[in-house]
Order: sequence, then C-alpha cells, then structure tokens
Amino acid sequence: MPKPSQSSPPASSDPNADVAALGYEEARDELVTVVARLEAGAATLEESLALWERGEALATRCQEWLDGARERLSAVRDTAARTTDTTDDDEEIR
Repeated sequence: MPKPSQSSPPASSDPNADVAALGYEEARDELVTVVARLEAGAATLEESLALWERGEALATRCQEWLDGARERLSAVRDTAARTTDTTDDDEEIR
C-alpha cells in the first residue's frame, strides 16, 4: 500500500485560520475568486479540495457577518420600538 503524500500539511495546522480575521467584503470577494477557480476546472484534485475547504470557511465567515448584522439591526429596531412606546406613553400622560 503506498504511503500518503508527504506534501500534505500536518493535521494540526489550519490553512484557513486567517479567515476568522476577514471582514465581510474581503471574505465575499475571496469566495467569489475561489468559486471562479473551481468552476474553471483547471485545478488538480488536491488543489480543488483545498479550494473547496477554503470556500466553505469563507462562506461560513460571510454567514457569521450576515447573522451578526441581522442581530444588530433587530436590536436597534427593538430599542427604537421601545423608545417610541415610551414616548407615546409620556405624551398620553400629559
């Protein structure tokens, strides 16, 4: 049985660790590039797998940003609604 390729990175190193530091636009732009490279079909199997893994990490990061933005907007909307309710109550008392 042949030995696995020695070019594979050790299991403990994460080539996508830097994705967590990316902003939404950076992650989205790189994801578009990764998808284009995969769709071109010129990459080797090993390169394609690495690109796919990178794309998954980038897509997850984008989703984290979108979820966070959604939560922030919801919190602002809730705060505004409470402020409006309180203001309406104050006006009714006068």
